[in-house]
Amino acid sequence: MEGVQEEHHPGRHTGGGRRALTTLRRRCRCHRHHRPQGGALPLPPFRPAPGMPCAPRGFTGAGGVARAEPIASAGLTRRPRLLAPPRGAFEKVLRLGSMAAKKLRRARLSQELCERLSRHQITTCQDFLCLSLLELMKVTGQSYYDVQKLLCRVSRACAPKMQTAYEMKLRKSVNPSSAFLSTTLHSLDKVLHGGVPCGSLTEVTSPPGCGKTQFCIMVSVLATLPVSMGGLDGAVIYVDTESAFSAERLIEIAGNRLPTYFDSDEKLFCMTRSIHLYRELTCGSVLKRIMSLEEEIISKKVKLIIIDSVASVVRKEFDAKLQGNLAERSNFLARGASVLKYLAEEFSIPVILTNQITTSLSNGPAIQADLVSPADDLSLSEGASGSGKRESGCVTAALGNTWSHSVNTRLILQYHDLPTRQLLVAKSPVAPFSAFFYTIEKSGLVLQVMVVHSK
Repeated sequence: MEGVQEEHHPGRHTGGGRRALTTLRRRCRCHRHHRPQGGALPLPPFRPAPGMPCAPRGFTGAGGVARAEPIASAGLTRRPRLLAPPRGAFEKVLRLGSMAAKKLRRARLSQELCERLSRHQITTCQDFLCLSLLELMKVTGQSYYDVQKLLCRVSRACAPKMQTAYEMKLRKSVNPSSAFLSTTLHSLDKVLHGGVPCGSLTEVTSPPGCGKTQFCIMVSVLATLPVSMGGLDGAVIYVDTESAFSAERLIEIAGNRLPTYFDSDEKLFCMTRSIHLYRELTCGSVLKRIMSLEEEIISKKVKLIIIDSVASVVRKEFDAKLQGNLAERSNFLARGASVLKYLAEEFSIPVILTNQITTSLSNGPAIQADLVSPADDLSLSEGASGSGKRESGCVTAALGNTWSHSVNTRLILQYHDLPTRQLLVAKSPVAPFSAFFYTIEKSGLVLQVMVVHSK
């Protein structure tokens, strides 16, 4: 046709192109003659291109030859199928839970071996137990028999140890001072059988301004005291997520609460050097800090861990109304609580966590409210809705029921008649529900004479 210019395609109307087409037709006829009964053409062996994932697990090509395992990511090789992981290793790690987070240095492995493993990012018992025998032989440079012995040793090191009730009682009776951290609030200590319990999680929750951070700063001072004075004679790790910690307030509480002991600047200076502050403002950084606490507890002789507060970072990053966020939030809280429980039990130290409050309406679904002041709380319980119906509100601890079951002891601080506030022992394995009245002074929290017990 005129006006239309044909493009030149190499090999289309040439002898070379005709020869290639003829060869292709012959091959197709050969395939039709040799086709299997099922009608499918025989496939050539599968060979992935560079960077392309391999065939799925169990894939076989021509001749029934097993193909490679899938590669997780570039630069990583999957373990061969000839040597599977230790039988039940992954299930064993799941059963161990937080115990598997124990560092390999505490599993009685040689220092040289621990350093060699750490170069391969293998630092915990979980990292070690999740590897196959072949991988462990390559990393450690040891024989099959020696690797089997290492697996048994690491498994025993992170397995929960059975103990009788008599042994638990005997351990506390031999050294009762190491079982509790005294708050110097004598009525509260008496109800709690000695103070904040070691080896468990204690939560302090309240509306803003009731003294959660004041309580944490006060017990930080007390933990550095000698055992003869009711302290733990150790260091403190204080994780601050709200930028609420004040070094000036720390010194003020120490000087006013224990003036006879902190009678010199030198003692105050030594006390402040024993309190290690970390400011973590995201869930990821808080969890990373929690996972790294084991080595710090050993190297710094830490006797108290404080996280002020857990709810601050969680409620900023996760919207509980979104289903996906709720699952991620629950996973973060479960992982954090699991590791903190392990640290508290393994080193017999108290862990104190602060929480915020949430409000639920009795005539509607629970909502994750922002922090409420006493006036907001009062208006919520008395206010009327737009339809003229009265609604009542219930103020509870935030983070949900799963978190509530993770903590062993719960103390609630709330407003009463200013300047008086109220402290409730809402949950404890050893104490009944109790209520105390207190004020916040230069020396920290000070209990008043009034006390109410519920039987």
